[in-house]
This record gives sequence, C-alpha cells and structure tokens, in this order.
Amino acid sequence: MAIHDPRTTIHAVAVAALLATAGCGVETATTAATSAAIKKQEVEQGKKTMEAAQQKIEQAAQQVQQQAEQTSAAAEKQ
Repeated sequence: MAIHDPRTTIHAVAVAALLATAGCGVETATTAATSAAIKKQEVEQGKKTMEAAQQKIEQAAQQVQQQAEQTSAAAEKQ
C-alpha cells in the first residue's frame, strides 16, 4: 500500500503552475513582437504615404508657379 505524500502534490501543482506561467510569458512575448512588427510596417507605410503626398504638393506648387509665370509673361506682352 502506497502512502500519499502531500509534498509531492504541492510540488506537482507548483511545477504545473510554473509551466503554465512560462507558457503565458512566451505567448505574451510573441504577441508583443508581432505587434511591434505590425506597428513598424504601419510607420513605414505612413512615411511612404507622406513622401508621396509631399511630391504631389511640390508638383502642384510647380504648376501654379509655371501658370503664374505664363500669366505674367502674357500680361507684359499686352
């Protein structure tokens, strides 16, 4: 007949709790890394969008400048 030792149960519960906690830590770290990678991509895409918008603004400003010069030149000819 085997005698049940309460210390064995306590150790088993402690090990199970430790493993469960360690698993959560790994999952949390993985989630954080994935979230950071997504945020990095969002920042990079935002930079590209901003650069494209700046180029369009510069092109529009150049067109306005050219139109102003053409209007000024036409007014001088009159």
